[in-house]
Amino acid sequence: MLAEPIHIALPRYDRAERLLFESMAALFAQARDRDNDAGAIPDSRELEDIRRSKNDDSHAYRRLVEQHQPTVSKLLWRFTRDRNEHEELTQQVFVEAYMSLSSYRAKAPFEHWLARIATRVGYRFWTANRRKEQSLPDEVWNRIAKPAADAPDSEAAAKLVHHLLAQLPPRDRLVLTLRYIQQCDIEQTAYRTGWTKTLVRVQTHRAINKLKKLAAKAQIELEL
Repeated sequence: MLAEPIHIALPRYDRAERLLFESMAALFAQARDRDNDAGAIPDSRELEDIRRSKNDDSHAYRRLVEQHQPTVSKLLWRFTRDRNEHEELTQQVFVEAYMSLSSYRAKAPFEHWLARIATRVGYRFWTANRRKEQSLPDEVWNRIAKPAADAPDSEAAAKLVHHLLAQLPPRDRLVLTLRYIQQCDIEQTAYRTGWTKTLVRVQTHRAINKLKKLAAKAQIELEL
């Protein structure tokens, strides 16, 4: 255990290394600008592929998969970093989407509808595969406690954040991932989870308190 509390404040997320979480302070204390396309609807070509897919046109559905797979894949990377599990989850999303395609009414972007299914698939995965989190290796703690520069090593800090969040119950982990990692607002989070807006607010508050307690036990100063 570290003798003195550590304060985490890191530079922005390094896309090249695809770190899962960059910085507690940056992710949980600052709001980011997001594209607001809640009112967008699929273009005519996509709508036609959706219509054809509903009529069991495999070629049309393959085009939809090819178009949206990068977005779904990126979203599911938040739920697992194991490549085999990630591939299985991605496939599962598109299987479930195909089976539920008749329920899609084009009132929201198709990408948002897929994201809702992906969130449900990822949440079920967390619930079914919740494991007791192992302790972080000593070298990771040392890289955070004694950084070469003023801020802790970004990769080590990312592992630490992931380590803490992974100890939360899946429901708490999900709401923090949606609200602060994927930057979903209250309405978007409610849509993705199927919860009410009030429940999203309550669950977020509870999850933050639990995360703060975990951070305190690890002697981490967490700004939320």
